[in-house]
Amino acid sequence: MRTPLSRRDALKLGAAGLSSGWLSALAASAADHPDRTRSCIVLWMAGGPTQTDTFDPKPGHANGGPFKAIDTAAAGVKIGEHLPLVAGQMKHLAVVRSMATKEGDHGRASLHLRTGNLPQGAIDFPVFGSLIAKEREQPGNDLPGYVSITPRGLGTAALSAGFLGSQYAPMVVGGDSAGGDGPGGLRVENLGLPTNVSQRRADERRELLDELEADFLAARPGAATNSHTSAYQRAARLMRESAAKAFDLSDENDKLRDRYGRNRFGQGCLLARRLVERGVPFVEVTLGGWDTHDNNFGQVKSLCQTLDPAWATLMADLKDRGLLDTTTVVWMGEFGRTPGINPRQGRDHYPNAWSVVLGGGGIVGGQSVGKTGKDGMAVEDRPVAVPDLLATVCLALGIDPRKQNLSNVNRPIRIADQSAKPIKEVLA
Repeated sequence: MRTPLSRRDALKLGAAGLSSGWLSALAASAADHPDRTRSCIVLWMAGGPTQTDTFDPKPGHANGGPFKAIDTAAAGVKIGEHLPLVAGQMKHLAVVRSMATKEGDHGRASLHLRTGNLPQGAIDFPVFGSLIAKEREQPGNDLPGYVSITPRGLGTAALSAGFLGSQYAPMVVGGDSAGGDGPGGLRVENLGLPTNVSQRRADERRELLDELEADFLAARPGAATNSHTSAYQRAARLMRESAAKAFDLSDENDKLRDRYGRNRFGQGCLLARRLVERGVPFVEVTLGGWDTHDNNFGQVKSLCQTLDPAWATLMADLKDRGLLDTTTVVWMGEFGRTPGINPRQGRDHYPNAWSVVLGGGGIVGGQSVGKTGKDGMAVEDRPVAVPDLLATVCLALGIDPRKQNLSNVNRPIRIADQSAKPIKEVLA
């Protein structure tokens, strides 16, 4: 049974001289307490989703647009009308309406949100999923620590393990354009053995390869050879039947698959549940198309028809399987969109005031945090920066955000920047 650290417990630890504040107490406890160890599923909305039409509606104001605001399962928390199923899960979700960032370029903002840093000279920053994969490394697990499902719209830099090395890079699951398992079929390239190669034969070939490479690798120790070796080892483990089976959705109940939605995002969310169920610590599922400069309202309505059933079913499925308390779910993109509506009935890039949603394990749901003004143009209460958000997710996962890794230029880099002020209101 889980034993969460309450704020009272954190204060007791601080009073006992074990820390210098609530963050230190919570971070130290999180790192040491196995019951606070959680997986993370990120629902990445590539393109920058509109906050005004989803989680920060402005009914009665010209910026609000045509969509209505609806009640949710959390008293006093209203969201956009095209997310009715997510509204029913709001008791497990906390809306943060006060993200305030400064980068409005898709590529740079994606890197900022995914690494906690803007590009800086020679430092090759790892993305957040790689950092979590390293912290939660499980040498005996055949599955990787970081899986990215249909990462549409994300360049290689936004999927890079950076200075941590390729062993922490994501395994990418792509869409099956040939149909595969029906509409929305997902596929891992070269996951199975060739039809004319048995498992015994494959094992013998790998043993032979190990013998041939042994002297070469021994004479050239270092990051490059380690990455080479780990890549082969990971591929070999993935090809084992038990690991490959995790990616086969055909053994899931048809009705459940229908509830998620028979599309790539819906089936990707189902796959994410299967992976965390098997011990994968970090999974992200991408839904692209949020760059709605034109016809924002038609596009957002259509996107929500994909997002709403998939996300709501994910929350319910995790709950039904007893996984919701051990899985933190994050909905986010790289920035928001202008509260003002442009002449093409679109909304443009807007990093000044936007929303993210946190839920599941480690999060106090049923609330909204932060506030924008009536027109949505500026944050009026509790601004949240990128390091604040990443540190909050770390603490929800039971990871000390102050932990340091040595970069490629031998500079220690914290998981979350030292300026981070975690959103303690949402932490369970």
